[in-house]
Amino acid sequence: MTSTTIFDQIIRREIPAEIVYEDDLSLAFKDINPAAPVHLLIIPKQPIATVNDIEEDQRELVGHLFVVARKIAAQHGFANDGYRLVMNCNEDGGQSVYHIHLHLLAGKTLGWPPYANDKPKQG
Repeated sequence: MTSTTIFDQIIRREIPAEIVYEDDLSLAFKDINPAAPVHLLIIPKQPIATVNDIEEDQRELVGHLFVVARKIAAQHGFANDGYRLVMNCNEDGGQSVYHIHLHLLAGKTLGWPPYANDKPKQG
């Protein structure tokens, strides 16, 4: 998938986002529909549609997203309390924007299982 996504537009500053972190490889910004008091999206600037599209030579880039999550958690003071990192893949996995992104959720005690209200797929 090579179509332009909303994340590409955020990277190019064509639409606004509340950016909390940026470096040469990645960008992190607040989710517009937060599922926790802190809900950030950490994205690579290089477009990769889904986890299924990650190539061997992109493993450092994908690993970098987790390093960014650690940095943000430390800078914002919730690293020791804890946080959740989630990356969805494709429609049944909950992916709605086809540009990989790491959800960072924090600011409250997060229950388990994470999506207890999910319903099994029918059919």
